[in-house]
Amino acid sequence: MSLRHVVPIIADIDAGFGNEEATYLLAKQMIEAGACAIQIENQVSEVKQCGHQAGKVTVPHEIFLAKINAVRYAFLELGIDNGIIVARTDSLGAGLTQMVPVSKEPGDLAAQYNSFLETKPVHDISELLENDITIHQGGNLVKPVRLDNGLYAFREGTGVDRVVLDCITSLRHGADLLWIETEKPNVAQIAEMVNKVRETIPDAKLVYNNSPSFNWTMKFREQVLEEWTAKGKDVSAYPTDGQGLMAESLDDTELAQEADRLIQSFQADAARDAGIFHHLITLPTYHETALGVDTLSEGYFGDEAMLAYVKGVQRTEIRRQMNVVKHQEMAGTTMGDHHKEYFAGENALLAGGKDNTMSQF
Repeated sequence: MSLRHVVPIIADIDAGFGNEEATYLLAKQMIEAGACAIQIENQVSEVKQCGHQAGKVTVPHEIFLAKINAVRYAFLELGIDNGIIVARTDSLGAGLTQMVPVSKEPGDLAAQYNSFLETKPVHDISELLENDITIHQGGNLVKPVRLDNGLYAFREGTGVDRVVLDCITSLRHGADLLWIETEKPNVAQIAEMVNKVRETIPDAKLVYNNSPSFNWTMKFREQVLEEWTAKGKDVSAYPTDGQGLMAESLDDTELAQEADRLIQSFQADAARDAGIFHHLITLPTYHETALGVDTLSEGYFGDEAMLAYVKGVQRTEIRRQMNVVKHQEMAGTTMGDHHKEYFAGENALLAGGKDNTMSQF
């Protein structure tokens, strides 16, 4: 069995899902169903959030790496030696962890993970509450900050370093590609992290989600405004708040046009400067369908009536030579007729012919 025998599907598993055995069994089922690539992320499964939402909780490296091993084992057991594992990290926006891992020797992965924890020094046992835990860290006794929900907090400003450590350890333990979730589509921000990873692993490659969760217009106009301000350019004609920058009246301005140029070149720029090997976009058809239905409904139930559909949909389909305009064909009419002829011969009651309106197209 090789990748040419499977459908190019990317499946997704949370690192917090079950144990390694459960991950292996789930990955095996996904591969048997046609997955040639499996993405595994370092969020805790039972409290998983979208990568662009708050409240994300990560798992320690040992747990994540064990799941990577389980996925690789599933590939190999099914005879696929070139299955792809994408290691996703949400650490940039995740400020919490579910557990404090056990360090067995100075500087090991657990120690590195724990070094990012927010802690308070403990000078006397009287400072501890009932059932508090302490760890010996850098020659001091400290108490990890634990929230009322039992989760532990990371120190502010450690996100980038945690991402870099996540990426390096994942690639060293069997992952093929990286996926870094960010809060904005900014080439410089992505490149900063990838370049740090490449100091250790020069050929590191990244998968990136060109997500509709970003307000691309706002973020790139903000970026241009910030860059122009830093260069001393007069930006007094533009609003300084994000929502103000969204104004349609700005669409033809120099700032908006520069922002659109950067959006248009984002994929090429990020591939060149930030090591992005594969760009994807999640949920585009969801948004496109919602927009299409809203636009059609506005016209159909408004002054345009049926012209809204004919002009906005069908005529456009015809002129773009889209097969979908023959929706009966796409639903299998001709295939069904072939089967009927095969089974019933001349007695077959066919759907095609002069009375089939598809002939109009």
